[in-house]
Amino acid sequence: MLQYQTTSEWNEGLWLQAERVYNKAFPKHGRKNRSIVRRMFERGICTLHTWSEHEEVIAMALTASNDAARILIIDYIAVRQDQRGKGLGRISLRHIREWAETTANCRGIVIEVEADPSTENAERIRFWERVGFHLTDYVHTYIWVPETYRAMYLSLNEHEPLLDDGKLLFEYITEYHEKAYRGK
Repeated sequence: MLQYQTTSEWNEGLWLQAERVYNKAFPKHGRKNRSIVRRMFERGICTLHTWSEHEEVIAMALTASNDAARILIIDYIAVRQDQRGKGLGRISLRHIREWAETTANCRGIVIEVEADPSTENAERIRFWERVGFHLTDYVHTYIWVPETYRAMYLSLNEHEPLLDDGKLLFEYITEYHEKAYRGK
């Protein structure tokens, strides 16, 4: 049976399990190292979501809430390679969405996707669109990585929808990254 849990506290044992999924899903240059992730927990700026079967983590996500904007930023989400194609990505997103609405009191969810028009990136964008996200037009360039990115968003509250404004969404994302890396 699939078990879903969240924690905003550093848990070494749980992170060791989640880290196996995380490290295989993201290249070294595209992920935060363990000390940065641990510091994010110490600063109270992230939540680890895990999905386990038989007490073994098979999917994970790191998220961050922007309380002022009432949005949830999905920093990383990954399903273990041997578990892909079984609908676990959709289940994970459903759990995150429910958590964002009820526990985090968010009005929307934001994620950044690579803007390069590769087949792999197009498949990722199609996945996010199938689960209800909208792709913004704005292309963002970070000074510290060569890839360009676009924001995708999902409004959770029809009375307070997120704006289709990629530049504004990247202000939230960049603010989070600055807190993660620099502590600002």
